[in-house]
Amino acid sequence: MKLHDLRPAEGSHTARTRVGRGIAAGKGKTAGRGTKGQKARTGSSIPPWFEGGQTPASQRIPKLRGFKRRFRVEYAVVNVGRISEVAAAGGFGEPTAGAPVAVNPELLLAAGLLGSLRRPVKVLGQGDVDRRLFVVADAFTRSATAKIEAAGGTAQVIEIPDEPLAALGVDAHAADAAPSPVTPVAVEAAAPAEAASDEQPDQEQGSASPEAE
Repeated sequence: MKLHDLRPAEGSHTARTRVGRGIAAGKGKTAGRGTKGQKARTGSSIPPWFEGGQTPASQRIPKLRGFKRRFRVEYAVVNVGRISEVAAAGGFGEPTAGAPVAVNPELLLAAGLLGSLRRPVKVLGQGDVDRRLFVVADAFTRSATAKIEAAGGTAQVIEIPDEPLAALGVDAHAADAAPSPVTPVAVEAAAPAEAASDEQPDQEQGSASPEAE
């Protein structure tokens, strides 16, 4: 074997594909780039985020600006004008003589003014009120309250009770019956009164002894 007979192992070296060197070379004419188009041209470079010319997602999605309240309450709203109209049509039932028409979230749902009771109810002030209403809801606007009261009615806010005493392990009846705590001021005020009550029997006995003699 001579030096010029040495060859690399079969398959270890692959010849570079030479494109654009004529049809006979197998990669001539379009050089494997297909026919016309942006990618068939020299220097073509399309970034991966390119969307064909339409507004890209980086511009369609708004930036995170402003402030969003984490504990914002989403209300189911209804206007006093609609409540008054339904009450005039008898949608809440006929009240007793001289009594206002009672309205609560359940009646609003039955009358079709609410879609569900999953959210708290807030009464808004749009519209006119021409009859006495006793409206119970979670919140009222000032204009709604003013219109209801101007018609002789009442706007009652549903108050959420505090955490029950039972959840804290305290008996409500025992808490009511428990004696009030004694403060140092109360002890000092009670001491002179007790001393005076102790002295009165002695004085009575001393005054009675001369008469007995």
